[in-house]
Amino acid sequence: MPPRTTRVVCLRRRPAKEPVPGDFAVEDRPLPSLGAGQVLVRNLYMSVDPSMRGRLETTEKHYTHNFTPGSPLDGRALGVVEESRCPAVPPGAFVRHQLGWRERVVVNGADTDGAARIDPRLAPLPTWLGLLGQTGFTAYVGLTRIAELRPGDTVFVSAAAGAVGTAAGQFARLLGADRVIGTAGGPGKCALLVEEFGYDDAADYRAEPVRDALARMAPDGIDVYFDNVGGEQLAAALHALRTGGRVALCGMMSQFGGERRTVDINHLIQAVLKRLTLSGFIVRDHDDLRPEFEHRVAGWLAEGRITARETVVDGLENAPGALLSLLGGGNVGKMLVRLAD
Repeated sequence: MPPRTTRVVCLRRRPAKEPVPGDFAVEDRPLPSLGAGQVLVRNLYMSVDPSMRGRLETTEKHYTHNFTPGSPLDGRALGVVEESRCPAVPPGAFVRHQLGWRERVVVNGADTDGAARIDPRLAPLPTWLGLLGQTGFTAYVGLTRIAELRPGDTVFVSAAAGAVGTAAGQFARLLGADRVIGTAGGPGKCALLVEEFGYDDAADYRAEPVRDALARMAPDGIDVYFDNVGGEQLAAALHALRTGGRVALCGMMSQFGGERRTVDINHLIQAVLKRLTLSGFIVRDHDDLRPEFEHRVAGWLAEGRITARETVVDGLENAPGALLSLLGGGNVGKMLVRLAD
């Protein structure tokens, strides 16, 4: 008999300032009966994403709906189908969907909001949530469609040791960038960016003002800034960009949390003086690029031209701690929680 309940991670209360373990709870919740066209999925891996920080708040909408106290969290996950009433998605199929933060889930089997089949022969399962998942897709869209990267460009990526940042640096090089530089928190991460992820140089933003670091790493300026942070790093990039430079505004982690650091908006005069293009984007608006992205990146993986790196935490009960670790910079590459083998 299929299980009738599943363990889920719920938001117990909204954070007063920065999230703490007591803001979350692991509970048993009933599973709905399987309806026509639906599948029961046993989740194997789930994604932990920086965007979740904004969704814990109530003041404004971030990316998608905000979490509600007393209700389960959600996010990207992948798993194996245990039971199916959808002919297109049989038992044993591997699928990716939006209802992580629980061990099992009933989802629609064949629509845009349900389960999408993945092929584990193309890449290991965790890679389908990282380089071949939404984070890799975000990096690809930001570089190709938003920043319109051109051969010979100098590219700067903030939060470069994170899931999107490690992908963006590698993709930029393969797409023809002449020089790729980034920032990260701590000398160890900066060394990894150069030694493992192909960055030409990296700076520890905790030890050196970003504006000084950019002057040192790119004395002739930058053409593209892939922004994951906002705040001081965005301001520094505005001064470093060459005339006609492009900025892909992906996320602004500096704006989340109880003590937000503000930066003078007068820095934006640089966009006028240099005729810059600043474009914000939400990756789900660009799904028409996904087939191209998956084909291209799967090829790079098969050829050994890019490195997939994950930080993996085991067990649903440790998922809140994984989120807190991510928000504190405790990951390199994609942060995942492994729920089952």
